[in-house]
Amino acid sequence: MKTTGNTILVTGGASGIGRALAERWHAAGNRVIIAGRRKEAIDAVLAAHAGMAGYVLDLEDPQAIKRFAEQVVQDHPALNVLVNNAGIMVAESMTEDAWLDAAERTVATNLLGPLRLTAALMPHLRHASNPAIVNVSSGLAFVPLTRTPTYSATKAAVHSWSLTLRARLKDQGIEVIELAPPAVQTDLMPGQATNPNIMTLAAFTDETMALFAQEPTPAEITVQQVLFLRNAEREGRFDKTFEMLNQAH
Repeated sequence: MKTTGNTILVTGGASGIGRALAERWHAAGNRVIIAGRRKEAIDAVLAAHAGMAGYVLDLEDPQAIKRFAEQVVQDHPALNVLVNNAGIMVAESMTEDAWLDAAERTVATNLLGPLRLTAALMPHLRHASNPAIVNVSSGLAFVPLTRTPTYSATKAAVHSWSLTLRARLKDQGIEVIELAPPAVQTDLMPGQATNPNIMTLAAFTDETMALFAQEPTPAEITVQQVLFLRNAEREGRFDKTFEMLNQAH
Protein backbone atom coordinates (compact mmCIF):
# COMPACT_ATOMS: atom_id res chain seq x y z
CA MET A 1 0.00 0.00 0.00
CA LYS A 2 1.33 3.44 -0.93
CA THR A 3 1.99 5.77 2.00
CA THR A 4 0.91 8.91 0.15
CA GLY A 5 -1.13 9.98 -2.84
CA ASN A 6 -4.07 7.73 -1.99
CA THR A 7 -7.74 8.52 -1.60
CA ILE A 8 -8.63 6.65 1.59
CA LEU A 9 -12.06 5.93 3.07
CA VAL A 10 -11.99 5.19 6.82
CA THR A 11 -15.18 3.94 8.45
CA GLY A 12 -15.44 4.84 12.12
CA GLY A 13 -13.07 7.65 11.27
CA ALA A 14 -14.43 10.24 13.68
CA SER A 15 -13.09 8.69 16.89
CA GLY A 16 -10.54 6.34 18.39
CA ILE A 17 -8.19 4.35 16.18
CA GLY A 18 -10.07 5.36 13.03
CA ARG A 19 -9.63 9.06 13.69
CA ALA A 20 -5.98 8.69 14.68
CA LEU A 21 -5.16 6.82 11.46
CA ALA A 22 -7.23 9.20 9.34
CA GLU A 23 -5.33 12.18 10.76
CA ARG A 24 -1.95 10.56 10.12
CA TRP A 25 -2.84 9.60 6.55
CA HIS A 26 -4.17 13.10 5.95
CA ALA A 27 -0.94 14.64 7.24
CA ALA A 28 1.08 12.30 5.00
CA GLY A 29 -0.48 13.71 1.83
CA ASN A 30 -3.45 11.44 1.26
CA ARG A 31 -7.02 12.51 0.48
CA VAL A 32 -8.98 11.15 3.45
CA ILE A 33 -12.71 10.48 3.70
CA ILE A 34 -14.25 9.52 7.03
CA ALA A 35 -17.61 7.91 7.68
CA GLY A 36 -19.45 7.34 10.94
CA ARG A 37 -22.78 7.42 12.76
CA ARG A 38 -22.50 10.80 14.50
CA LYS A 39 -22.58 13.95 12.39
CA GLU A 40 -21.31 16.15 15.21
CA ALA A 41 -18.22 13.97 15.62
CA ILE A 42 -17.55 14.00 11.89
CA ASP A 43 -17.95 17.77 11.74
CA ALA A 44 -15.44 18.20 14.56
CA VAL A 45 -12.81 16.20 12.67
CA LEU A 46 -13.44 18.07 9.43
CA ALA A 47 -13.19 21.41 11.22
CA ALA A 48 -9.77 20.42 12.55
CA HIS A 49 -8.44 19.10 9.24
CA ALA A 50 -9.08 21.14 6.14
CA GLY A 51 -9.41 19.01 3.04
CA MET A 52 -10.90 15.96 4.67
CA ALA A 53 -14.38 14.82 3.64
CA GLY A 54 -17.00 13.16 5.82
CA TYR A 55 -20.29 11.28 5.56
CA VAL A 56 -22.84 9.96 8.01
CA LEU A 57 -23.18 6.18 7.60
CA ASP A 58 -25.08 3.55 9.56
CA LEU A 59 -23.37 0.23 8.86
CA GLU A 60 -26.37 -1.67 10.24
CA ASP A 61 -28.49 -0.47 7.30
CA PRO A 62 -27.81 -2.39 4.04
CA GLN A 63 -29.64 0.13 1.87
CA ALA A 64 -27.75 3.04 3.45
CA ILE A 65 -24.48 1.28 2.62
CA LYS A 66 -25.47 0.93 -1.04
CA ARG A 67 -26.49 4.58 -1.28
CA PHE A 68 -23.32 5.69 0.46
CA ALA A 69 -21.08 3.62 -1.83
CA GLU A 70 -22.69 5.14 -4.92
CA GLN A 71 -22.31 8.66 -3.51
CA VAL A 72 -18.73 8.36 -2.31
CA VAL A 73 -17.56 6.94 -5.64
CA GLN A 74 -19.36 9.74 -7.47
CA ASP A 75 -17.82 12.39 -5.20
CA HIS A 76 -14.36 10.79 -5.04
CA PRO A 77 -13.63 8.86 -8.24
CA ALA A 78 -9.96 8.46 -7.22
CA LEU A 79 -10.94 6.38 -4.15
CA ASN A 80 -8.49 3.47 -3.97
CA VAL A 81 -8.24 2.42 -0.31
CA LEU A 82 -11.06 1.16 1.89
CA VAL A 83 -10.39 0.87 5.63
CA ASN A 84 -13.06 -1.23 7.35
CA ASN A 85 -12.48 0.11 10.85
CA ALA A 86 -15.90 0.87 12.36
CA GLY A 87 -16.99 -1.45 15.15
CA ILE A 88 -18.73 -1.73 18.47
CA MET A 89 -17.68 -3.68 21.56
CA VAL A 90 -20.34 -4.51 24.14
CA ALA A 91 -20.03 -6.54 27.31
CA GLU A 92 -22.70 -9.24 27.21
CA SER A 93 -24.48 -10.74 30.19
CA MET A 94 -25.55 -14.23 29.19
CA THR A 95 -28.06 -14.30 32.06
CA GLU A 96 -30.23 -11.50 30.66
CA ASP A 97 -32.66 -11.81 27.76
CA ALA A 98 -31.46 -8.54 26.21
CA TRP A 99 -27.99 -9.86 25.41
CA LEU A 100 -29.11 -11.15 22.01
CA ASP A 101 -30.00 -7.62 20.85
CA ALA A 102 -26.46 -6.46 21.58
CA ALA A 103 -25.01 -9.55 19.91
CA GLU A 104 -27.02 -9.00 16.73
CA ARG A 105 -26.02 -5.32 16.56
CA THR A 106 -22.39 -6.34 16.96
CA VAL A 107 -22.60 -8.83 14.10
CA ALA A 108 -24.38 -6.29 11.88
CA THR A 109 -21.80 -3.55 12.52
CA ASN A 110 -18.55 -5.49 12.87
CA LEU A 111 -19.04 -8.21 10.27
CA LEU A 112 -21.96 -7.61 7.92
CA GLY A 113 -21.12 -3.93 7.62
CA PRO A 114 -17.60 -4.50 6.24
CA LEU A 115 -18.81 -7.30 3.97
CA ARG A 116 -21.59 -5.18 2.54
CA LEU A 117 -19.46 -2.08 2.08
CA THR A 118 -16.63 -4.05 0.48
CA ALA A 119 -19.09 -5.71 -1.90
CA ALA A 120 -20.60 -2.34 -2.80
CA LEU A 121 -17.21 -0.77 -3.53
CA MET A 122 -15.55 -3.79 -5.15
CA PRO A 123 -16.56 -2.93 -8.75
CA HIS A 124 -14.92 0.46 -8.30
CA LEU A 125 -11.79 -0.83 -6.54
CA ARG A 126 -11.14 -3.35 -9.32
CA HIS A 127 -10.41 -0.44 -11.63
CA ALA A 128 -8.73 1.87 -9.13
CA SER A 129 -5.03 2.74 -9.06
CA ASN A 130 -3.08 0.78 -6.41
CA PRO A 131 -6.23 -0.48 -4.67
CA ALA A 132 -6.16 -1.82 -1.13
CA ILE A 133 -8.60 -3.02 1.51
CA VAL A 134 -7.60 -2.72 5.18
CA ASN A 135 -9.70 -4.80 7.58
CA VAL A 136 -9.39 -3.98 11.28
CA SER A 137 -9.70 -7.09 13.42
CA SER A 138 -8.35 -7.39 16.99
CA GLY A 139 -6.04 -9.37 19.20
CA LEU A 140 -9.27 -10.89 20.48
CA ALA A 141 -9.70 -12.54 17.08
CA PHE A 142 -7.02 -14.97 18.25
CA VAL A 143 -7.85 -15.33 21.96
CA PRO A 144 -11.46 -14.39 22.83
CA LEU A 145 -12.51 -12.29 25.80
CA THR A 146 -15.42 -13.99 27.56
CA ARG A 147 -17.00 -10.65 28.56
CA THR A 148 -17.40 -9.78 24.88
CA PRO A 149 -18.08 -13.08 23.12
CA THR A 150 -19.76 -11.70 20.02
CA TYR A 151 -17.18 -8.96 19.51
CA SER A 152 -14.42 -11.55 19.74
CA ALA A 153 -16.27 -13.85 17.33
CA THR A 154 -16.82 -11.09 14.77
CA LYS A 155 -13.15 -10.18 14.85
CA ALA A 156 -12.17 -13.83 14.40
CA ALA A 157 -14.46 -13.85 11.36
CA VAL A 158 -12.84 -10.67 10.02
CA HIS A 159 -9.44 -12.35 10.34
CA SER A 160 -10.60 -15.47 8.48
CA TRP A 161 -12.36 -13.40 5.84
CA SER A 162 -9.24 -11.28 5.32
CA LEU A 163 -7.15 -14.39 4.66
CA THR A 164 -9.50 -15.68 2.00
CA LEU A 165 -10.18 -12.24 0.52
CA ARG A 166 -6.44 -11.71 0.13
CA ALA A 167 -6.07 -14.99 -1.73
CA ARG A 168 -9.10 -14.39 -3.95
CA LEU A 169 -8.20 -10.80 -4.88
CA LYS A 170 -4.48 -11.30 -5.42
CA ASP A 171 -4.88 -11.91 -9.17
CA GLN A 172 -7.05 -8.79 -9.42
CA GLY A 173 -4.32 -6.59 -7.99
CA ILE A 174 -6.22 -5.59 -4.85
CA GLU A 175 -4.04 -5.66 -1.74
CA VAL A 176 -5.72 -6.92 1.44
CA ILE A 177 -4.18 -5.92 4.75
CA GLU A 178 -5.35 -6.92 8.22
CA LEU A 179 -4.75 -4.57 11.14
CA ALA A 180 -5.09 -6.37 14.48
CA PRO A 181 -4.87 -3.92 17.40
CA PRO A 182 -4.37 -4.84 21.06
CA ALA A 183 -6.39 -3.08 23.73
CA VAL A 184 -5.81 0.65 23.11
CA GLN A 185 -6.83 3.70 25.13
CA THR A 186 -9.98 4.72 23.25
CA ASP A 187 -13.67 5.04 24.09
CA LEU A 188 -14.51 1.64 22.55
CA MET A 189 -15.67 0.49 26.01
CA PRO A 190 -16.38 2.42 29.22
CA GLY A 191 -13.18 3.18 31.13
CA GLN A 192 -10.89 2.02 28.35
CA ALA A 193 -9.63 5.49 27.44
CA THR A 194 -8.14 5.99 30.91
CA ASN A 195 -6.89 2.46 31.57
CA PRO A 196 -3.17 2.84 32.41
CA ASN A 197 -2.49 -0.85 31.77
CA ILE A 198 -3.13 -0.79 28.01
CA MET A 199 -1.43 0.85 25.05
CA THR A 200 -1.85 4.57 24.51
CA LEU A 201 -3.47 5.64 21.27
CA ALA A 202 -0.45 7.73 20.32
CA ALA A 203 1.99 4.85 20.82
CA PHE A 204 -0.26 2.47 18.90
CA THR A 205 -0.63 4.91 16.01
CA ASP A 206 3.11 5.61 15.83
CA GLU A 207 4.00 1.92 15.65
CA THR A 208 1.16 1.12 13.26
CA MET A 209 2.12 3.86 10.78
CA ALA A 210 5.73 2.65 10.85
CA LEU A 211 4.53 -0.83 9.93
CA PHE A 212 2.36 0.52 7.10
CA ALA A 213 5.47 2.32 5.78
CA GLN A 214 7.42 -0.93 5.37
CA GLU A 215 7.99 -2.17 1.82
CA PRO A 216 6.23 -4.35 0.99
CA THR A 217 3.40 -3.57 3.40
CA PRO A 218 2.95 -6.52 5.79
CA ALA A 219 -0.17 -8.60 5.17
CA GLU A 220 -0.82 -8.30 8.92
CA ILE A 221 -0.16 -5.09 10.81
CA THR A 222 0.53 -6.23 14.37
CA VAL A 223 2.25 -4.02 16.93
CA GLN A 224 4.47 -5.76 19.45
CA GLN A 225 1.89 -5.52 22.22
CA VAL A 226 -0.67 -7.64 20.37
CA LEU A 227 1.69 -10.53 19.62
CA PHE A 228 1.01 -12.15 23.01
CA LEU A 229 -2.52 -12.85 21.76
CA ARG A 230 -1.77 -13.17 18.04
CA ASN A 231 0.82 -15.90 18.52
CA ALA A 232 -0.74 -17.78 21.43
CA GLU A 233 -1.98 -20.74 19.43
CA ARG A 234 1.01 -21.05 17.10
CA GLU A 235 3.33 -20.99 20.13
CA GLY A 236 1.36 -23.72 21.92
CA ARG A 237 0.13 -21.59 24.84
CA PHE A 238 -3.46 -20.86 23.84
CA ASP A 239 -5.14 -22.42 26.90
CA LYS A 240 -2.83 -20.64 29.31
CA THR A 241 -3.26 -17.32 27.50
CA PHE A 242 -7.06 -17.73 27.40
CA GLU A 243 -7.09 -18.33 31.16
CA MET A 244 -4.78 -15.39 31.89
CA LEU A 245 -6.74 -13.00 29.70
CA ASN A 246 -10.08 -13.85 31.21
CA GLN A 247 -8.92 -14.02 34.82
CA ALA A 248 -7.74 -10.43 34.37
CA HIS A 249 -11.25 -9.43 33.32
